[in-house]
Amino acid sequence: MGKLIALDSLISSRRVWRGQSPNLAPSAQPTGHAALDAALPIGGWPEAALTELLLPNAGVGELELLWPTLARLSQAQDGGMIVLVDPPYLPYPAAWRDAGVALPRLQIIRARHRDALWAAEQCLRSGACAAVLCWPQRADDRVLRRLQVAAETGQCLGFALRDMAAARNPSPAALRIAIDSSPRQLRVLKCRGGNAPTKPIAFAHASHAQAAPVRSEAIRIEAAPVERGGGAAITPLRNDRQRVAATPVATLRIERDAADREPVDQTPLAPRDPPQAARPAPALTLLHPR
Repeated sequence: MGKLIALDSLISSRRVWRGQSPNLAPSAQPTGHAALDAALPIGGWPEAALTELLLPNAGVGELELLWPTLARLSQAQDGGMIVLVDPPYLPYPAAWRDAGVALPRLQIIRARHRDALWAAEQCLRSGACAAVLCWPQRADDRVLRRLQVAAETGQCLGFALRDMAAARNPSPAALRIAIDSSPRQLRVLKCRGGNAPTKPIAFAHASHAQAAPVRSEAIRIEAAPVERGGGAAITPLRNDRQRVAATPVATLRIERDAADREPVDQTPLAPRDPPQAARPAPALTLLHPR
């Protein structure tokens, strides 16, 4: 006679998959792409959850996929911040503005490796952000699960942009989408609320010519020194077409023991503008627990 094994132990060891109720409410967060919304069981992004975008390489359309959502969230009267945690390239402000994203609501966090993962988790959990984008390079299942739980806690849309090779590994993300460059299409690998669609979804190039005009502001903030530990600036995005006054520096301070310190990168993120009258700006200030 075989040995009896408790169901809870099988689930905790991930040897049995627990299904979800099919009666999930429709999403209140449309993707902005009609074909993708129609293919997803809940009709949009999973709310308060982590979405994983798998890319063959950077620049295959991941921003075009997210811009409609980020533009809508950034223009909401009572919306939170849009945060990019250590993006691989410095975003081009004019493109984000033309896509409809309100630049004063957009901030960049410069951090390194595990500090970037910690910063992403804190932003997701804070309740001050509408959406958080991160680019985890070496994230295992445990790290992704922490991001998923943080998104649920902070009621935030989380997006993890990762290499396509990660598709071979399981993920706790509520939605996983692979973006193919040739042909240009989306493949839903996993989704909340039902089975993933079996057919790829055509992903045409988006046109932002009709995007609603948004008042853009140029804000220059550079990394500031901290007394101890590593540091990373939380940086509103710069728009070189218009110049306004510099704002106070908002800094992500990460404090650790002396044996675990890392050098501080204090390279300016943008050229200095002539000093003018200061004006307040929304900011996130995060302190690493000792």
